[in-house]
Amino acid sequence: MSSEQVLPDPGQDAADTDCPDDDAWLASIADEQPPDPEVDSWYWPETLPSDEAAGEDSELTAGLSAGGALDEALPCGALTMMAEDLAGDRDRYEGASEDELVGAVALWDRVQAYATARKLGAAAAFIRVRPDPDCELADFGDLPAVWDEFAADELAQVLAESRDGADKLLEFSHALTVKLPETLAALRAGTIRESKAWIMVCAARALDPEEARAAEQLVIGRAGRLTPGGLRAAIARAVMEVAPEKARKRREDAARDARVERWAEDSGNAALAGRELPPAAVLAIDERINAWARELKRAGLTGTMDELRARAYLDICLGQDSRPRPDSPARQNPAPDTPPAPGPAPDPAPGPDPAPGPDPAAGPDPAAGPAPVPDAAPGPGPAPAPAPDAAAASAPGGGSAPAAPADTPAAPADTPVSPAGGPLAGLIPAGFAARINLTVPLTTLLGLADRPGELSGLGPVDPALTRDLVRSAARSPESEWCLTVTDGQGHATGHGCARPGPKKPRARRAKPPPGANDPPGAHDPPGSHDPPGADHPHGPPGPGFSFTATGDQGPPGGYGTWRLATGVPGRRDLLISVDPLATDTCDHRFAAAGHNPGVKLRHLANIRHDTCTSPICRRPARQSDFEHNIPFEAGGKTCLCNGGPKCRHDHRLKQDPRWKVEQLTPALIRWTTPTGRQHTTEPTRYPI
Repeated sequence: MSSEQVLPDPGQDAADTDCPDDDAWLASIADEQPPDPEVDSWYWPETLPSDEAAGEDSELTAGLSAGGALDEALPCGALTMMAEDLAGDRDRYEGASEDELVGAVALWDRVQAYATARKLGAAAAFIRVRPDPDCELADFGDLPAVWDEFAADELAQVLAESRDGADKLLEFSHALTVKLPETLAALRAGTIRESKAWIMVCAARALDPEEARAAEQLVIGRAGRLTPGGLRAAIARAVMEVAPEKARKRREDAARDARVERWAEDSGNAALAGRELPPAAVLAIDERINAWARELKRAGLTGTMDELRARAYLDICLGQDSRPRPDSPARQNPAPDTPPAPGPAPDPAPGPDPAPGPDPAAGPDPAAGPAPVPDAAPGPGPAPAPAPDAAAASAPGGGSAPAAPADTPAAPADTPVSPAGGPLAGLIPAGFAARINLTVPLTTLLGLADRPGELSGLGPVDPALTRDLVRSAARSPESEWCLTVTDGQGHATGHGCARPGPKKPRARRAKPPPGANDPPGAHDPPGSHDPPGADHPHGPPGPGFSFTATGDQGPPGGYGTWRLATGVPGRRDLLISVDPLATDTCDHRFAAAGHNPGVKLRHLANIRHDTCTSPICRRPARQSDFEHNIPFEAGGKTCLCNGGPKCRHDHRLKQDPRWKVEQLTPALIRWTTPTGRQHTTEPTRYPI
């Protein structure tokens, strides 16, 4: 959404502000409390439906419509009672319109958040009377720093909760009161719900109260309109900006708790997951699974990509080969070898905001900056050869043995793999490497500041890990580099992709100076240091990046041409010409003549919005369609001002006649729901 939400004063009791019951009660409160022009529009709706004026249930529920009095009212006990009256017999909401029913759902969501905040307030009061005997008061919130050892047991028995669950409740209450008071105020006002408040608490665990409040300030103004996944990424980035060393230490400490967990699913199946693993390794593993899943599909195994990825996961772990046997039904009706129609894979089942990993077949997406290619240890067994689908993702310098001929008999399903084939030998390249899209603030790259980067598919990474990954990228000749210019909010306003600069002339070898053949150290004065470039006891130093202007003006209206040097010996410098990116107005310089946007236009659209442009979708843009806002067949341009990424689900939703999607400016997308409620998507906010 585009508008900022106003939060109540953390010290002000929401119950004393906007608790509508009837006109007389509201008027009496208004007489006692003079209006505050800064908060009056939030706390005191201009009109509230009264029982006398309403007469009918349909008129009572009118306040639930978009922008209505009850749609904007702060939650409290009196509002809860009014909502019960509006629900009517068996919660039928007789006479309510579709929009008013949506408003009722939103009202109860705010009431639920309000009730949670009041429960947490009671838990904080309980902590005050159950302090640990040896602790002191916390710096903020007038709470003891630690509660009594058996306090959680008291609550657990009353609530029929586990001890861990009760302890989590006390931690939740303590952290919001001491570290995150504005988050607690937003919860009480119904601006955010319990799950989002818990995301904030988890992110701030390693911070002291002052640091936590500083990180909170960076995100709380938009927390209400972010999805849980978006909020998790935003607060993680804020924590890394406020306390980069603590973020690094937390990651390193948690890595010592790396583990593999298994548990029973409610369905009767089972689950297996690795926890606290290195981010780059996880992406490499994910691509290994993707590569084998695509090979299974090519071989004729039927199923969705989720099913094929699960089968690939089992194959790799167990060393088996699930490709269909020649006489199997799946082999008799193999999947066509022709590529599918353009567009993303089917949407996964509903659940938390997905953060899919990179698509190995798509190669690197230079939109987000360098694409590091860290080494990923191959699986057990002989050195495998690359599959056709995974050839673009093979590790540099590793070689590529040809894939097995098409008429080679497939191994029986669920049998151990021999050295001749299977996911561990024969189709996935040795040292299989992930294509990682890493966004790095230039100040972090040049060592001028400690600002977090971002790994596509995983989210923010602390500055120390960002530098490690970018050094790894610099050493790989396969890495691709781009530069994105942003405004003060992190929105992209310019972009350019790097190309190799001219080769440097080879320096003529100078004659050796006198004494050059003397024994090592013969001319070294006492206490001298090794000259630049000499061997270091702990290995060669990392690449030294530099970024300088070339003096070339570059594209018209752009940001000039720049030279990026990685500092790797023998590696040519990179030249980057930065084009302007249409955000407010558009000159159609990148418009395509036909329906297909082409490589550059699609790339720039994916830079401006690096996820689907739905307000609630986080599917990566590279896995989405380029969708024309005004259809091409109806005269719409194939241009940045009339298109952007939409996942297949939201592409179909936009074509539903009950919905309306408008591209207000090249960068702002407004969605109007069937009930008339509107939500606006802003461009991606990059790390700055």
